Amino acid sequence: MLDAPVFASVNRALKNTVHAWQPRAGGWQTLRFDQGLWEDHYLSSLVESTGAPACVADVSDSDIALVTGLGTDGQRWQAWLNLDAAAALLAEEPEDLDDVSLWVGTPQFDEAVRRKRAELEADVPADAEDALAWAAAAGVRARADRTRLGELLRSRETFVEDLFGALLDELGFPQVTKPSSQP
Repeated sequence: MLDAPVFASVNRALKNTVHAWQPRAGGWQTLRFDQGLWEDHYLSSLVESTGAPACVADVSDSDIALVTGLGTDGQRWQAWLNLDAAAALLAEEPEDLDDVSLWVGTPQFDEAVRRKRAELEADVPADAEDALAWAAAAGVRARADRTRLGELLRSRETFVEDLFGALLDELGFPQVTKPSSQP
């Protein structure tokens, strides 16, 4: 997989930081990239080279993830996992701010985060609908409806890797396969 054309520009040392993660039945592959290896343009290259839909979660310190899915039809969707952390990251900073560390924790920061969280919250129903449509186009049958997906997207779960796995489960992808134990 890592020798696919999409990864041609990745140097060998970085390729060695890619690991299989929670394999799923039916040929669905899940990989974990260390060291910030993933770049957005890889997603369209991956879909093009494999002829299959793909989804990536760009995870930061297990606290926050931006999930992006792309279908073979070009259908693309995105959703944040852990809206509180996303809101804190994306909150609009004052133009005259010299030191972010002095702003964090102030009432002005808290208000900016609250506003951004409300914006992200408003996007959740559409994000859930887009994710369901993408999964259907990928040929999987979702186990959840928009309401359940919305709950998952609003979750305050700290380990977004777990949320990403739950998202794939809810979208109807095959369950994670466990390696068989050897006698």
